Amino acid sequence: MKPLSLILLLLVLIFSSCQKNKQEYTRLTNNPEFLRKAERKLTQVIIHDVFGPPVAARIYAYSSLAAYEALLPAYPQYRSMAGQLNEYTATPKPEADQEYCFPLASSRAFLLVGRQWTFSGDMIDDFEKDFYESFEKALPTDVYERSMQYGEAVAKHVIAYSLKDQYKETRGFRYTVTNQKGSWVPTPPAYMDALEPFWAKIRPLALDSATQFRLKGFPAFSDNPASDCYKEAKEVYEAVKFSTEEEKEIANFWDCNPFKMNIQGHAAFATKKMSPGGHWMSIVGLTTRKTQKDFMQTAEAYLLTSIALFDGFIACWDEKYRTVRIRPETYINNLIDDQWQPLLQTPPFPEYPSGHSVVSAASAVTLSALLGDHLTFADSSEIAYGLPVRQYTSFKAAATEAAISRLYGGIHFKTAIDDGFNQGDAVGTWILNKIKTRQ
Repeated sequence: MKPLSLILLLLVLIFSSCQKNKQEYTRLTNNPEFLRKAERKLTQVIIHDVFGPPVAARIYAYSSLAAYEALLPAYPQYRSMAGQLNEYTATPKPEADQEYCFPLASSRAFLLVGRQWTFSGDMIDDFEKDFYESFEKALPTDVYERSMQYGEAVAKHVIAYSLKDQYKETRGFRYTVTNQKGSWVPTPPAYMDALEPFWAKIRPLALDSATQFRLKGFPAFSDNPASDCYKEAKEVYEAVKFSTEEEKEIANFWDCNPFKMNIQGHAAFATKKMSPGGHWMSIVGLTTRKTQKDFMQTAEAYLLTSIALFDGFIACWDEKYRTVRIRPETYINNLIDDQWQPLLQTPPFPEYPSGHSVVSAASAVTLSALLGDHLTFADSSEIAYGLPVRQYTSFKAAATEAAISRLYGGIHFKTAIDDGFNQGDAVGTWILNKIKTRQ
């Protein structure tokens, strides 16, 4: 064989080998389980650090935004959030004509933003060592390093964006209880201060403002047994007093209380769980896996659901601290039965509307649009807390059950549940109409 022919043959073999290697590492790394695994780790850190529901939703939203934006260069049919989310500007672009592993960049960006807004970085340190090693073994060194750097660049951009949402400006302020009739006061057993009383000042991601979907309101406070207010309280009282085992299971399944205070004699200890947002992010992972969504589709589902959670809590908290409605526990103990206790522990913030109803409805709207109105799924999110798997015929069915669980648990009046669900539906619909992920 002539020398030139031999050289050409060797070049072809080398090129073919490189192409095969690229195909192989693309197959190994383009696996949405990496993103699901990162999300589960972030949830564990959020639980450990005891973030309240609105703050947890904020962490999920910015982390998911970073993951989505870092993945975009590999999916030109998808659109950036630049110019779509309030005040969000163009994300840094990767170098032209360079090879990247964008799933690695996406995972890196997600974890870096999560680290920024949580406290227990050591938990992420331990996790990252094994996590990145999977990519490092599969990728050429230059591709690995370049992809990690791009993920860092996207994370820095999203972190800079998050720093301007008024979160830091609302730290350290406390709510002053007025003790006016019908107004919220701290509840037993811990009598905790009001949680995030200034959350409505946080910049929404998709809503025009926190006040965009204000609600019609609830029955005026009255201690008259013939009043609508008293009847609502009696409904909660009897829902707990005569609850079935199924209703108790539903209430506990959707409890999602990040910090339950347990009092036994003179001893006190806390029980930690995932927040409502954590539960719905878990559902995203479960259902995108069931429907075999790819990395980008999974990132898209996390993004839109987390936006629904974030903006849902902003709209809800605007109502809560504008109306400052009394909790059923306080009303019932004062006017119906001073020995009555709710099944669930009453959260430390005003009653109206039900936050779980708002964010569950908003999440169901976005997930139904992405994965289908009638997707049946098994929700195993609460297994870690000793609770059984529950089956649902749709996202709306799950959200409806999450909402009514607040009545079964004795922590919300029915108007707060119904109006909250309607507000969440409006928030979710707005997000779908405003935010376009596909070209």
